[in-house]
Amino acid sequence: MKKAFRKKEPENLIEMVPVLNDKFRIDEINEKYYLIIPRTTMVEKAAIKFLKQPKEHRYKLDDLGLFVLNHCNGDYTVGDIENLLHEHFGDKAEPTLARLVKFLQILDTNHIVTLK
Repeated sequence: MKKAFRKKEPENLIEMVPVLNDKFRIDEINEKYYLIIPRTTMVEKAAIKFLKQPKEHRYKLDDLGLFVLNHCNGDYTVGDIENLLHEHFGDKAEPTLARLVKFLQILDTNHIVTLK
């Protein structure tokens, strides 16, 4: 398991394959898509039980985020996803590579995706 953004040695990010972590999922609620992140730490479980907090975090996804996360299944490299983004969204996704890299960096830092 490589951690592209956490290593000091440079990796070729374009050739890496992002994979969505198994404990996270994408759900459609009221015709909008959300990234569902379960709350699993001891402090969060206590907050859920005693403070009646929700059992999971929901982050609303825009079209680009949903497209990228749907392609983080182990079948596509970052370069492939960039090309698909450009084909599907055109100029709406520009600057494609910079936005994709930043999004994947955030997801990798929060352990939502793994880059192999």
